[in-house]
Amino acid sequence: MSVTVTSGRPMPIELDLIPGATPLDPDTIAGLRPAHIATQADLNAAEAANILAALNWARRARTDTVLRRDYVQRLHKQMFGDVWRWAGTWRRLETTIGVDPLTIATRVEQLLDDVRHWVANASFEPHEIAVRLHHQMVLIHPFPNGNGRHTRLMADLLLKQLEREPFTWGGGALSSADDARTRYIAALRSADRGDLQPLLVFARSQL
Repeated sequence: MSVTVTSGRPMPIELDLIPGATPLDPDTIAGLRPAHIATQADLNAAEAANILAALNWARRARTDTVLRRDYVQRLHKQMFGDVWRWAGTWRRLETTIGVDPLTIATRVEQLLDDVRHWVANASFEPHEIAVRLHHQMVLIHPFPNGNGRHTRLMADLLLKQLEREPFTWGGGALSSADDARTRYIAALRSADRGDLQPLLVFARSQL
């Protein structure tokens, strides 16, 4: 199923509704930079290119800054700033998932404090710490869009900082309605209910 969104752009954009993804409202679409994007495929290609550039940036950046609030925002901007004008800025609107927008900055800082504590005190093994960071950041949902991709990379960068191998995240793209995404969404919902094990298993799994 697809939906056409208009927002004062030169052309409407045809978006596929992916299960578990945050719908893009007209105000969010209005922040789209490239004028040529008209379909979900166009958007996916532009975001993929931007994320590839962000991965190269992240590999060169210092790893000991990952658990800082300004880094959280800067990473999102690096991943999506070529595509979206609002990249790296906190979400301002209520969404079906996520905390009150007015509390985002505080909630992110609280989470980073928790993760720093877990790391310093070895409260959990490194992969569990990274999964907890991912899950809790998804629940906060700090940005208008791209939260899943951003927080998965955050988790992988934290593992790099802790000198551990990054996750395989089911071996799928997770940006399309395939089996890997179905398992990922189910694992997130289990974590919402307090059972983190399915998400940890999924993050370490291949296709």
